[in-house]
Amino acid sequence: MNKNNLSQSRRDFVKNTSLVAGGLMAMPMLSGANYFAGSNDVIKIAMVGCGGRGTGAIVQALSTKQNVQLVAMADAFRDRLDKSYSNIIEALKEKGNDKRVQVKEENKFVGFDAYKNAIALADVVILATPPGFRPIHFEEAIKQNKHVFMEKPVATDPAGIQKVLAVAEEAKRKKLNVVTGLQRRYQTSYRELMKRLKDGAIGDVVSAQAWWNNDGVWVNPRKPGMTEMEYQMRNWYYFNWLCGDHITEQHIHNIDVINWALEDYPETAQGMGGREVRKGKDYGEIFDHHFVEFQYKNGVVFNSQCRHQKGTMSKVDELIMGTKGKIYFDQARITDLKGNTIYQFDKKTENRPYQAEHDELFAAIAAGQYKFWDAERTAKSTMTSILGRMATYSGQQVAWDKAINSGINLHPTEYSWDAVMPNMPDANGLYAVAVPGVTKYDVAMK
Repeated sequence: MNKNNLSQSRRDFVKNTSLVAGGLMAMPMLSGANYFAGSNDVIKIAMVGCGGRGTGAIVQALSTKQNVQLVAMADAFRDRLDKSYSNIIEALKEKGNDKRVQVKEENKFVGFDAYKNAIALADVVILATPPGFRPIHFEEAIKQNKHVFMEKPVATDPAGIQKVLAVAEEAKRKKLNVVTGLQRRYQTSYRELMKRLKDGAIGDVVSAQAWWNNDGVWVNPRKPGMTEMEYQMRNWYYFNWLCGDHITEQHIHNIDVINWALEDYPETAQGMGGREVRKGKDYGEIFDHHFVEFQYKNGVVFNSQCRHQKGTMSKVDELIMGTKGKIYFDQARITDLKGNTIYQFDKKTENRPYQAEHDELFAAIAAGQYKFWDAERTAKSTMTSILGRMATYSGQQVAWDKAINSGINLHPTEYSWDAVMPNMPDANGLYAVAVPGVTKYDVAMK
């Protein structure tokens, strides 16, 4: 790993103590990212995780109105970093923003500890590795006093959730902005529908439904010479310590919408799931379908379904039902109980939510505002999805309080290329898969 003697800009010379009541009291260390002198002051960005989503997030960050520059990149694999760098340059050339990429060769870091070096060079960090690494990367970013944009989900197990929640509190204390990649929170139609929900447009909410049903995603086959760690990281979607299963990696979007609408998180979950179609050694250990019934303390039942099966009905949407009407989020429409439209958002005025989340974040940073603290609610929506996974894997009714405090940790004991993975293939190359009724958690309702 390259190490750099970093020069400090004038923004880094900030006073970290204050005389209070006649005594000297140490104040929280604040990053140089918290202090900007104006439009000419460059906001430096580091990218941690150089896959497709990370590349897209960086293009969006570098397309904001602020004076921003990408100054560092980090990934476990050099080929992914190089591909991402080329794709970013190509995408930004169309907008005339390619000069915002100022990544010197010595600031392209590779390996498991690469994130630490990249973070050190920036004011704002984009975290977009496989989600299993999010807790430790988020912890390091806040430790180094950086503003953060991090992709969802933010963990893959209860231990990771607890870490993210603790770090989120530290980010608040340090007045560091944190935005997460649940872009529906920044989508105009969703915001308008939520306003009307809060104003009583459909009365009291009585139930909810959500779907993420489609064909599934990519597969990266094993290549000769790969260690098990490299194979699982290259094929990360199919291993729970890295991905959390598709109920967590994708369906979190819809789950978060329902939690947002209810302004709460479920008390229990029970459901069913399995591997009906997507089987075999190429698909690791995750299920291809989940159906979960989440129960909230106000009596609302939320039925959640997600499926990765080719040739089946595709649907990605949310529905809220109330005593006076319904909200159809994909249609951006509210109806009464007879189906008459009482509100229709004009989709011609829809914004680009993936861009909007970066626009709002960087505008706040440039203005010295501290108002984006998405980490806590995203951690709890991530935990909701994990609760659902635990319910489908076990066939048990699982309690939120017991699950989140269980300490369950899916990760290997070390991050190295020769590490022993939590789930190793057998002689036939197959991985152990959860079996409802057999797989047990000590978090079930008694």
